[in-house]
Amino acid sequence: MADVPTLGFLRDQLRRARKVRGLSQEELSKMINYSTSAVSAMEIGPNQLSADYLARFDKVLETGGLFVGMLELIRLHAEPDWFRPWGEIEREAVALRWYDPAVVPGLLQTEAYARAMLRAGPPLTDEQIEKRVLARMTRQEVLAREEPPQLVAVLDEQVLRRQVGERATMREQLEHLLAVSDRPHVQVRIIPAETPWYVGLNGPFVLARLADGTEVAHLDNQLRGHTVDGPNDLAALGRRWETVAGEALPHRQSARLIEEVAKSWT
Repeated sequence: MADVPTLGFLRDQLRRARKVRGLSQEELSKMINYSTSAVSAMEIGPNQLSADYLARFDKVLETGGLFVGMLELIRLHAEPDWFRPWGEIEREAVALRWYDPAVVPGLLQTEAYARAMLRAGPPLTDEQIEKRVLARMTRQEVLAREEPPQLVAVLDEQVLRRQVGERATMREQLEHLLAVSDRPHVQVRIIPAETPWYVGLNGPFVLARLADGTEVAHLDNQLRGHTVDGPNDLAALGRRWETVAGEALPHRQSARLIEEVAKSWT
């Protein structure tokens, strides 16, 4: 772990590489088609480091993918050891069915929401939090690739109403849910608050289907998550998915409810 660069080190090296080539921030901004303020934010913060920015930086400065590689190394080591096998499955999945009664799923979180969640959890340094936010945002790239997985997320209405971070953070998060769920491969469906107790309230789970038809599930608890691939367990989770999906509002009605609750966070 001592060889893993920090985010601060990566920012320092971006600034150093630019200066070595005699480029001002304004000159670099024109070369990579980013604003001067974005270049400054990448070098000193507070913007989250962008893989797209670093790819353009590597190309223009001919650094052979050095900075993208550094970012990937940081991201990989930011994830807990127990999460890495699931991270691989998530990247390979062609379909994801995600149920959560408590929080917005990681693939749908905004930066601010993710940061607020991490700050409210077990004690972490600012550097650890920023690395984990980076890892979470990088995971979301699967939804923007050329052939993204089909994602159906079923959430309890309480997820929309439980404050995480500032009120502005919640409004931004719900508006993001609306924007993402407008994509053809993403559905966000909500189980109304007036629904009586149902089996899904026992805890969140994700079911992933791979290209060869293999199914794998992921379960979280207070300490860690773990993958599940036993046929009996998968069958049981499949039945629970049918139950929670059956309680949820249809896609368009869910969008209207999200929009309504978003207005309450002004």
